[in-house]
Amino acid sequence: MCGRYTLLAEFKHQLEEGFELMGLEPPGPRFNISPTQRAPVIRQLDNTRQIDELRWGLIPHWAKDVTIGSRMINARSETAADKPSFRVPLRRQRCLVPASGFYEWQALEGPSAKGRKKQPYYIHRRDNGLLAFAGLWDRWQDKDGETIESFTILTTAPNELMRSLHDRMPVILGREAYDLWLDPSMQDAERLRPLLVPFPDDPLTAHPVSTRVNNVRFDDPSCIDAVA
Repeated sequence: MCGRYTLLAEFKHQLEEGFELMGLEPPGPRFNISPTQRAPVIRQLDNTRQIDELRWGLIPHWAKDVTIGSRMINARSETAADKPSFRVPLRRQRCLVPASGFYEWQALEGPSAKGRKKQPYYIHRRDNGLLAFAGLWDRWQDKDGETIESFTILTTAPNELMRSLHDRMPVILGREAYDLWLDPSMQDAERLRPLLVPFPDDPLTAHPVSTRVNNVRFDDPSCIDAVA
């Protein structure tokens, strides 16, 4: 799964160049983006590619209340086309979730665990370039008319790098896939399946980080610092 990620200060230039977006107002760097928080996603609406802040944790349009969103931060890519919460967004409400890196927790065993159950790792590109997670979004409205737009991140099987850390990883799309993924007129889920595969190992690297990242109150550079 993907339960925390980052979007760092240099992302403005990378977004403008990599996603063909201009005139961005960059928010501050985010070192510990957490479920239910708002974060930038890229969508194609009215033939225009734009960036908006949505709530992380998809709230289906048919949901009774927002609480379901906290359980829908991720969607399994293998079954999304069959799930009531995700099948409509997969067909026509797809987005890219820009990230500088993401965290995963490795289960610990044996004497080296020293009472700890999991060790967090930070995974990012070796060249510190931007990642683009495959996301889905939806729009929900309560009985008083309040509207919330939210998103989820698709996951897939791990690549070799991730396999020692976890049995899932986010779907990371290459630049050549952006146009197809964002095109709302392309509603054939079968054509998307070849995109929903593990990202290559070589561009990525991982290092252990402090358990500070476990706490959503901590959102600073120390979250991504390597520890012994």
